[in-house]
Amino acid sequence: MDTKLLARIGAVIFIAIAITMTAIEMSRAPEPAREAPAVVADPSGTIDPLLIELRRCQSVGASGASDPDCLRAWAENRRRFLGDSARPAARIAEDASAQEN
Repeated sequence: MDTKLLARIGAVIFIAIAITMTAIEMSRAPEPAREAPAVVADPSGTIDPLLIELRRCQSVGASGASDPDCLRAWAENRRRFLGDSARPAARIAEDASAQEN
């Protein structure tokens, strides 16, 4: 067989499959809207200072890359993620209180 003919047959089969799949998808009933996810409160009642600082750094955008507080918070977040055994929440709180003095 000629290669052009095989290519044309392949293209026709591909288009037929695409049209069939589109028709099947369009015939489905729409899914009901999902409810908003429930807000889960912190069970311990404590607020993580690192989380607060990371959110602040996220809100400042590109200028956070030169902010020393953001750099320290990101370093602490990396240290937590990689699994150091120190108590991270107390460490951030101590660093923040040391800078205020």
